[in-house]
Amino acid sequence: MSLLALVAALAVAVAPSAIAVSQGDIYRDQLPPGAHDLSLDGKPVTISADGHFLFGVGRDALASARLRYTLADGTAASRTVTVAPRSWQIQSLPTLPARPVPDAEFEARRPAEIASIATARAGISDATGWQQAFIRPAPGPITGGVGSQRILAGTPAAPHSGTDFAAPAGTPVVAPAAGIVRLASGPFTLEGNLVMVDHGMGLVSAFLHLSRVDVKVGDAIEQGQILGAIGRTGRATGPHLHWGLTWTHNGNGVRVDPARLLDALQ
Repeated sequence: MSLLALVAALAVAVAPSAIAVSQGDIYRDQLPPGAHDLSLDGKPVTISADGHFLFGVGRDALASARLRYTLADGTAASRTVTVAPRSWQIQSLPTLPARPVPDAEFEARRPAEIASIATARAGISDATGWQQAFIRPAPGPITGGVGSQRILAGTPAAPHSGTDFAAPAGTPVVAPAAGIVRLASGPFTLEGNLVMVDHGMGLVSAFLHLSRVDVKVGDAIEQGQILGAIGRTGRATGPHLHWGLTWTHNGNGVRVDPARLLDALQ
């Protein structure tokens, strides 16, 4: 056995047999040297040049998944991913309409907005911000989290897809990690003024309801750089920042919980 293969085999031998995560988590790890062809439940997962990878766990993820890869010597290897369930808050907002503009206007504008957002999330870039320990994009208490179910004017809405920070209008919003600006526009019907930042490896942040936007598409930004300011544009009852985070996997966006990154990125 070559030295490279021996090191890879030893790395697998001492690695835990299962990966423990919770719904909404982001998990980051590194494959043994020379390992390749990583997949999660049969769908390819991007690997960096030095073998690092990440994957996201959705709100409604099943109890287990399988991570498979091939070692440097051609041996197949795998690890079980166990997913712990989380309880989700139900929040009633009787004065917030499901659509903040007339139906005809919403139907006319929304398809182009959705297409712009999808394009911003589509690429898998080599940006390296995903490796950083993420910081808060804004001060203030967290008033809403991923997965909570909102009842808008008596009608159940889709589960909340981000973390909300309450702070006065005009409060600066900063990049929680480095990346590339993929969308800086608005106001959108629901999101208001919107900035989306690509952190690499399919991980993209979205910052909603901004009062102003201070960056443009294509900007390479550093962690802590100002992106704009908190506002209440789009569908919002008051000034706050909605921070959404999506991991693109095999062409599909998995919504994950940004708050899980504030303590440490696994």
